[in-house]
Amino acid sequence: MQTIKTIVLTGGPCAGKSTAMGWIQSAFTERGYKVLVVPETATELITGGVAPWTCGTNADYQCLQFHLQEVKENIFLKAAKTMKDKKILIVCDRGMMDNKVYMNDEEYAEVVERINLDEEMQRNKYDAIFHLVTAAKGEEEAYLSNKEGNAIRIETVEQACTLDQKLIAAWAGHPRFYTIESTRDFNCKMKRLVSKIAEFLGEPSPYEDS
Repeated sequence: MQTIKTIVLTGGPCAGKSTAMGWIQSAFTERGYKVLVVPETATELITGGVAPWTCGTNADYQCLQFHLQEVKENIFLKAAKTMKDKKILIVCDRGMMDNKVYMNDEEYAEVVERINLDEEMQRNKYDAIFHLVTAAKGEEEAYLSNKEGNAIRIETVEQACTLDQKLIAAWAGHPRFYTIESTRDFNCKMKRLVSKIAEFLGEPSPYEDS
């Protein structure tokens, strides 16, 4: 009997999402899972020249992003079903509802109408959501230090906190939504994330002190 679980890893600016992917892959591969990672769609599009500022409107761009993201997630799920592995964990680098925070209300309403978006279905199709809280909440010095060395990190502390809260709100209503708070010890944050995922999967925590 094959078990496939699909989770979303999301979070605010400077939350550790990229690093967390490596921790997840390592921890659950060691525990017998085939770990598949669906790359962040916005990064793929924008680095390829398709962006809100290159398309006709932000709504035009967001419709394209929703479409590509859905196609990719469906492909990974279909691929997983062909594999011989008994335990498969699909990790989405951001989920469909993350897109909502990059639109105003009017734009989102337009996108919903244009692509016939069923918000509840798109939100709840994932088995669980894991939100890494931005370092700007409680670890301001770490956030500012990271920002200085990152040319694409343009948000102020206040803006990062606002974006983080909007991401949490976008997933409101999902029955298995978990937040992982920032700590001074970044490795501790990663261990808590892995332990929370393990708990969700019904696996023992790999870290006794998490």
